[in-house]
Amino acid sequence: MDHYQKSFIRFAEAEAQNSSPLYFFLSKKIVEDEELMGIVREIPITQPKPNLFFGAMHYLVCKSTDPITAYYPSCTENPYPVEDSFPAFKAFALEHKQQLLALFQTRLVQTNEVNRCSFLYPLFFEIAKKRNRSLTLIEIGTSAGLLLTPDLYNYRIKNGEETILIEREKNAPSLCSVNKGEPLPVMEGEFLMDRRIGIDLNVIDLEKSDDVEWMIALIWPEHHVRRERFKKAATVATTTEKELYQGDLLEILPNVFSTLSRNTEIIVFHTHVANQFSEKLKVQFEQLLLELSKDQPFYHIYNNMYDENLHQDFLGNGISIQEKNMPRGDGHGNVFYWMN
Repeated sequence: MDHYQKSFIRFAEAEAQNSSPLYFFLSKKIVEDEELMGIVREIPITQPKPNLFFGAMHYLVCKSTDPITAYYPSCTENPYPVEDSFPAFKAFALEHKQQLLALFQTRLVQTNEVNRCSFLYPLFFEIAKKRNRSLTLIEIGTSAGLLLTPDLYNYRIKNGEETILIEREKNAPSLCSVNKGEPLPVMEGEFLMDRRIGIDLNVIDLEKSDDVEWMIALIWPEHHVRRERFKKAATVATTTEKELYQGDLLEILPNVFSTLSRNTEIIVFHTHVANQFSEKLKVQFEQLLLELSKDQPFYHIYNNMYDENLHQDFLGNGISIQEKNMPRGDGHGNVFYWMN
């Protein structure tokens, strides 16, 4: 079994199981099928194989009237049993092989999961109150920039025996999560935002229907709530001032830092992005952050660099100090483990 097959087995058991019956079943069947694995092996090495393959298939299926649509909960209210889906799935994949290969080369896995703000918001809030300053958020791998507006969403977070409710606009998405770690800090009041900055190799333009369709295709077929959250968050994002830069983060980030105010607290953050970095890029990125901190200190919040934990580091004078190391939570922000 090669690493492509292993990636689907891991995806099935660690992510899709109990979350997407369709993707769980299909993942197990795909690894046994040489024709489909031949298509999978065309996926660029830096991209998560199952996510890109299923995203590309979902994107094409949603535009189709093929019999496979009867198995996708995103396409029909009463889907057929997943156990019967593989023949139609394989036939559709083989028929659309060239379109799949084109998508592998032109699209990226950019799951802009807004519910991750459930664990980012408490981190941002705590920093803003501790430092008593407005925040400048800089997101690496920003996609459509939905995580740059955490202060504009509604929250319902189960926190031990209590439930924390933060309510703003009724039309904003309501983010729900469970904290299974230490008690969260009191989050009363607001914090001010100075700038919202995103950097990505491929910035998603929410004004383009094709970009929006791709983002929705990356959401798993059974996840109706996630789709509705995305649509509401997209409305917030398109009406909020942000700065989105497309290109090489190693070139863009120093230019961005040169424009930042010294009267704001800077947070560089990224979630479920660094696993797509090469080892060389990880080293270069870390070196760049240390170099930038010699001129102005800032926070770095991230996961998937060298482990799946959620980290909060403070960087200053070329030195990085770890402040939090929180166990891996749910990839879609449904569960997290707070650490004071």
